[in-house]
Amino acid sequence: MIDASSVQRKEHTAICADAGYHSEKNLAELDRRNIPAWVCDNGYRQRDPRYAEQAKHKAKPDALWDKSEKAKRARAAGKTQPYANTDFTEAPDRGHCLCPAGKRLYRNGGECTINGYAATKYTGAARDCVPCDQRTRCLRTPETTKVRQVAFFRGKPGHTESHTERMKRRIDSMEGKRMIAARFATVEPVFGNLRHNKRLTRFTLRGREKVDGQWKLYCLVHNIEKLGHHEYAN
Repeated sequence: MIDASSVQRKEHTAICADAGYHSEKNLAELDRRNIPAWVCDNGYRQRDPRYAEQAKHKAKPDALWDKSEKAKRARAAGKTQPYANTDFTEAPDRGHCLCPAGKRLYRNGGECTINGYAATKYTGAARDCVPCDQRTRCLRTPETTKVRQVAFFRGKPGHTESHTERMKRRIDSMEGKRMIAARFATVEPVFGNLRHNKRLTRFTLRGREKVDGQWKLYCLVHNIEKLGHHEYAN
């Protein structure tokens, strides 16, 4: 994508991408090319207080169907996949982390060493964990364990900070939040309007020319609607 957009990009152009492009390899290549970029990771919204109200939706069933082999085996056995440490999101200042239900787990002491790896441990609060309706998925023995504990590992002593860790700090900065928010004015809302509101869940015609005409007709309606909402007719 970087190569394909090279004609449109200027020297000062910043790259802003969603989590689908987030990988250590991609971030390393951006750094090697000295290209300014803000690339989301899967947990950036959980670290951003602007999305705190979305935590209540975590308790609802996942709207997406997980097609992984692990999920298939779990469904076949009638089990729900338990939450792993990777489902928890650590705050940039390492003062707390957020669980999948959006509740805080607080730091349990200072840095520690577990099996030779530097780590930070967090513990949930009883007021949050005890009444939580996701206890059976979060705790191995919910009938005897009150709260969840999580450890985030830093690697062995002398560990070099990864590109992923540096990008998380950049995303969580004030400038990073502003850059990520600017992505909302992209083509994604258009797809959402055409698919959900206009019910274009599939093309009803066949052939490239006919499909192209149907697509442009829906886009034309979308654009006219936008002009109407902004009172261009007046």
